[in-house]
Amino acid sequence: MIGRLTGTLYEKMPPRIGLDVQGVGYEIDVSMTTFYALPELGSQVTLLTHLTVREDAHILFGFSTAEERATFRELIKVSGIGARTALSVLSGMTASELAQAITLQEPMRLVRIPGIGKKTAERLLLEMKGKLGADLGATQLVAAGGQTDILHALTTLGYSEKEALGALKILPDGVGISDGIRMALKSLSR
Repeated sequence: MIGRLTGTLYEKMPPRIGLDVQGVGYEIDVSMTTFYALPELGSQVTLLTHLTVREDAHILFGFSTAEERATFRELIKVSGIGARTALSVLSGMTASELAQAITLQEPMRLVRIPGIGKKTAERLLLEMKGKLGADLGATQLVAAGGQTDILHALTTLGYSEKEALGALKILPDGVGISDGIRMALKSLSR
């Protein structure tokens, strides 16, 4: 098993990159989250990897963080989720955003990702519940029930999850739902 590679980045063709490791060129499929975190061509890069061996191919997947690789490995254990779909999920949201969606049991956040339908999203939430360590933000959102409603309102209005979660962080503790939405929209409009 190839667990990590360090080398020179020689090619970037989403979702595949080329990594030269002491004269050997590796083609590695990466999520868009990892892709956007990569430096320019010619730079030294270290990626954690996961090798998938199929009857017709050996495919190497690369990740910028251990959390992302662990999430990928949990995703491919879910029935109906293959490696390509797992990579698509991690391209549509970060590992911590996925952990929040699972903690909050929000299938609509997953349905927005290409290749994930309602039934697949529900199965994924059911099978992954308790397997991903939700970050502090998701735990706080669950504890403060109104925060979830504010998050839903902001995403329904067209803001990305990242923008909405950023706006939630600045809200004072115990703020009401309508006041929270108003304050969040005001901060997002700046």
